[in-house]
Amino acid sequence: MLNRRHLRIKVLQTLYAYFQSNEENYGHSEKELMQSVERIYDLYIYLLLTFSELKEIAQNRIDENKKKIRPSEDEMNPNLKFVNNAIILKLEESKTLRAISEDRKVNWVGDEHHEMFRKIYLQLREGETYFEFMNNGSQNFEEDQAFAIELFKIEIANSPILYNFFEEKSIHWMDDIDLACSMVIKTLKTIELEEPLYLLPLYKEDDDEQEFIRQLLRKTISMDKENEALIDDLTKNWELERIAKMDVILMKMALTELQIFNNIPTKVTLNEYIEISKFYSTPKSNGFINGVLDKAIDRLQKEKKIVKIGRGLIN
Repeated sequence: MLNRRHLRIKVLQTLYAYFQSNEENYGHSEKELMQSVERIYDLYIYLLLTFSELKEIAQNRIDENKKKIRPSEDEMNPNLKFVNNAIILKLEESKTLRAISEDRKVNWVGDEHHEMFRKIYLQLREGETYFEFMNNGSQNFEEDQAFAIELFKIEIANSPILYNFFEEKSIHWMDDIDLACSMVIKTLKTIELEEPLYLLPLYKEDDDEQEFIRQLLRKTISMDKENEALIDDLTKNWELERIAKMDVILMKMALTELQIFNNIPTKVTLNEYIEISKFYSTPKSNGFINGVLDKAIDRLQKEKKIVKIGRGLIN
């Protein structure tokens, strides 16, 4: 499920594109933002479907070996632990996963994808995780589950082949893949032998996350001039053009959030944007942004423009 930091990053990316394009109507940007967030769920489904693809490659390999003119003893009586893994079977047989996959048109159909998974399967066969599982002489649901989780963490989630595919599919997915992988791991951990597969929702039930990102985008754009004037005034020793564009957008977002969202603590907003700046701006940006926002908070609180409501929130 999505967290607020990732949602802020999605808004940041959308705003950067918006200000670069000099658009006057934010309707298109809002649509792009919502679609960008939705595509994270496609990535989650793609990753879940990797298990059945790898199983199919393994099963095809077993079937082909048996058809040889002179198959070996191992080829005639192959180790079936991987293709019979209870977790992989659960994913493969899930009507819910299949329905969502079909509805969102997310699948691995095609010769190109088949070849990609053939290469991934050959690589994971050489790994310690696969070797130990196939040769430890025991099999039960708990072991199958532990293996599926480890296989995903070590081999699938770190596959350069998959990374290349996702990067070509969407440049933003490189920012989303850690979140999608964490969703897959949570899903694998919650699988129970006698229960239907439970897929995580993109948003938490009864939350306001969609409204949060809509308002953060809209209000940052509508408050652009006043936020820019405040930043300009607080950075008198700097020309605004000399400040990194990403820094300016991050500060505008923070100033907007501080004033519009009265249920988010001031300290939370400040810390979130400082942390985001460490990954999306220059090495010294977090210190600079911290200094400017500290001054801005003092001024806005004196002007009664930051008002927080709720227990434990600081005005």
